[in-house]
Amino acid sequence: MGQIPIVARLKASLQASAGDVVFGMEDGTVSIFGLVFGVAATTDNQSAVLIAGASGAVAAAVSMMAGTYLDAETSEDQAKMLDQRIAADLKNDSGAVVGRIAQRLQAAGLAQEQAAIASNFLSSQPAILKSFAMALAHPSGGSMDSALVRSLWMLVADFLAAAIPILPFAFLPVSQGRIVSAGITTLLLIALGIGRARIGGRNILRTVIETVAIGVAAALAGVGIGVGISRLAG
Repeated sequence: MGQIPIVARLKASLQASAGDVVFGMEDGTVSIFGLVFGVAATTDNQSAVLIAGASGAVAAAVSMMAGTYLDAETSEDQAKMLDQRIAADLKNDSGAVVGRIAQRLQAAGLAQEQAAIASNFLSSQPAILKSFAMALAHPSGGSMDSALVRSLWMLVADFLAAAIPILPFAFLPVSQGRIVSAGITTLLLIALGIGRARIGGRNILRTVIETVAIGVAAALAGVGIGVGISRLAG
């Protein structure tokens, strides 16, 4: 019985952070796909490919986690400052706040008489007025998760996705690992494309092609740089 609330909270948290998870998985897959293939194109040394891939995956995941944390924390700070400003405006001149709300309602299509009725009601209900003003200031509703939770989801998603292109080289020779890694990474990119399309309400085929193309471009860039540097060094 005690596990049900935990599972429910994890599910709700994952749903709220779906955008971060998909972005983290795409970043981890694409960046490490390019890195691994760049190294694998220049050597048949299994250890070299694994070390480069694993170190790159950890560094990328931690970097994305830090970036997500700072971005989310900044957004939370901005939201708090906006709420404080609204509270100060209500304290100093609530009539001006009501006037701005009436203008927003009319701009949204509400008739002047209806906006006036709403304004009169809000003027008589300070608590509702404050909630309504803050809701207008945060139309998206904000994220239900803290900056730390969002950044942890990003860390897990980025690292797990980054492991996919690397794993075949842990069990197969580099020559065979290239083929298997390319295959399973392409399947993951297709799945990510479908996920992106569903989250964003986009065309599935177009989004899948776009996502796979980005991954292929990263791999080609990695191979090009790896081969170029290898020839220059040789």
